[in-house]
Amino acid sequence: MGFEVEVRNVDGAVTALGTAGPHTVVVDRPVEAGGGGHGFNGGQLLHLAVAGCVSNDLFREAAARGLTIRRVVVKVDGGYAGDPAVSTGIAYRVEVDGEGSEEELRALVAHVDAIAEIPNSLRGGTPVRLADTQVRSV
Repeated sequence: MGFEVEVRNVDGAVTALGTAGPHTVVVDRPVEAGGGGHGFNGGQLLHLAVAGCVSNDLFREAAARGLTIRRVVVKVDGGYAGDPAVSTGIAYRVEVDGEGSEEELRALVAHVDAIAEIPNSLRGGTPVRLADTQVRSV
C-alpha cells in the first residue's frame, strides 16, 4: 500500500499543516526554537507514528484473534542528540484492557511488537532519500 503525505507552511510562518488524504495535523517548532508552538515537531511526529501504528495494529490483530479491546494506551519515549541531531532510540510501553486472558493479551502485544509496520521500518533502517528539489527565488 503506497500513500503520500504533504506539509505546507501557513501564511509564511513556520507553522504548517500536514495532510494525508482527508486527515490533517499541525506541524510546528517550539516557541523557544523559533516556531509558533502550535503543533507537533518532527521528533514528536516520529514517536507518535510508532504509538499510532502499535495502537491501530493492536485493534486489528485483536479482532483477527476474536479478542475485544476496550482500552489501549501506548506511551513512547525517546530523545535526540548530536549535530545534526539523530534519535537516541525509541522505547514504548503498552497498556491493554480487553476481553481475554492475561496470557492472550500479552501474546497479542508481543505479536504486534513483532509485526507493527512503523517500529519494524525503523528497526530495519528504512532508507530515506531526497527525491527532488524545486526552488523559486522571490
